[in-house]
Amino acid sequence: MKTYKITEKSGEGAHGYVYRGLEIGTNKVVALKKIFVNIEAGIPKNTLREICSLRVLKARNIVRLFDVTSMGSSVVLVMEYLPCNLQEVLKKTDLNLSQIKTYSKMLLKGVEFMHKNHIMHRDIKPANLMISPKKVLKIADFGLARIYNELDSARQYSHQVATRWYRAPELLYGARNYTPSVDIWSVGCIIAEMINNAPLFPGETDIEQLAIVLSTLGSPTDENWPDLKELPDYNKISFVSSPSKPWMLILPSADASTMDLLRKIIIYNSKKRLSAKQCLAHHFFVTGPIPAKSDSMPDPNDYKSDSTEFDPKDFDEIIEQINKI
Repeated sequence: MKTYKITEKSGEGAHGYVYRGLEIGTNKVVALKKIFVNIEAGIPKNTLREICSLRVLKARNIVRLFDVTSMGSSVVLVMEYLPCNLQEVLKKTDLNLSQIKTYSKMLLKGVEFMHKNHIMHRDIKPANLMISPKKVLKIADFGLARIYNELDSARQYSHQVATRWYRAPELLYGARNYTPSVDIWSVGCIIAEMINNAPLFPGETDIEQLAIVLSTLGSPTDENWPDLKELPDYNKISFVSSPSKPWMLILPSADASTMDLLRKIIIYNSKKRLSAKQCLAHHFFVTGPIPAKSDSMPDPNDYKSDSTEFDPKDFDEIIEQINKI
């Protein structure tokens, strides 16, 4: 990896570490996502999915992949450097409605571009929504992304996707045949979280997650969820019948246009959820207050995760630890 120089460690994930680095010659700041590769198993599927997705998805609101290189037995993804994510912003800041609309608009533009290119993310959550130094929200972490072909309606997918709090109810019932509308459900949960300053459906287990959703939206009916009885796990568990909560209680601080948008996204029937394009055309974005301009958005440098200076010896220690597993 002679083209890049590592300057500090900025994070770690399930498959490796993320470093802040510089491109030698230009001094451009980059993120270096180092993924350990098992020689026998090959490159992890999640890594291949991320590489393939990001080579296709080149848009303002999606993280950019600059290069793919190697370091010893590891694959290194060279990406644009993004100081923080939305989860970190939400922990420290109560966003106003103008700021929420700006983040929501950027998120939906990224989702619209993904879906237009037949890719569903399947793990949209605040931690995977990065904020650039110029305050632009960008969708990242495409390890669970899959190509979606609407002409192949019989195609089966894993239902064990999406972080629990943002997982669509059809996935909680074991759906193997679903559409990019699972991403739209996640978007709705995130917008609601920004409004309420707290997760909308914070379940500790899959069963509790489903129970919270049902107690909030009310027990499903043949009218509002016609395909429910066809889902694999429908008969595995039953819940006490409950009415839906009024949206004024679900989102006590939201105005009428906000509630109208979310009640068209956070619904059981995935076929009736608004698409990202339809969401962007909703009056939520033109009803006052209007989306905030860049100079009124949070500065991502104020939320930057703690990082550590990089010592080249770290790699030897990391490899040694991995070999012991």
